[in-house]
Amino acid sequence: MRELRIRVLAGVFVVAGILSWAGARLWNSIGTLPSVPLAAPVVLALIAVVLLSTALSLRARLRAQRERRPGAKGVDPLMAARAVVFGQASALVAALVAGMYGGTGVFLLELLDIPARRDQAIYAGFSVVTGLGVIAAAIFLERVCKLPEDDDQDRSGAEPVA
Repeated sequence: MRELRIRVLAGVFVVAGILSWAGARLWNSIGTLPSVPLAAPVVLALIAVVLLSTALSLRARLRAQRERRPGAKGVDPLMAARAVVFGQASALVAALVAGMYGGTGVFLLELLDIPARRDQAIYAGFSVVTGLGVIAAAIFLERVCKLPEDDDQDRSGAEPVA
């Protein structure tokens, strides 16, 4: 399984932000811009909490397993792999959603004198912050589940000569 690339997440965020900003300008010139839902930052925050709690639980279980504590509950490798896949998917979606709300929020900065648009800009800003929280929690989860490097193998790929 490949690691998450920060460049890919940043690229998704920037492209979604630019497209969302352009779409918001176009949509506002044609009619009224749809509102940013209050549920957006709440849902993203809940996903971040789930990812963070999963990472902390797995880290504690792996630490107890490494220290060979009596009664330590092991970690099923398939469950850890599923958690990592869930984290990676959540990070990609969060980068997309945060970019989308970020672009909309940048457009709404021009309309801060209207109270309803100011609230929408605040919701968009919170969505970006919680989206970044999801990304951080996903990266932390991925680091927790990463296997340690095997010290017995030569890094060049050649077999050691006896």
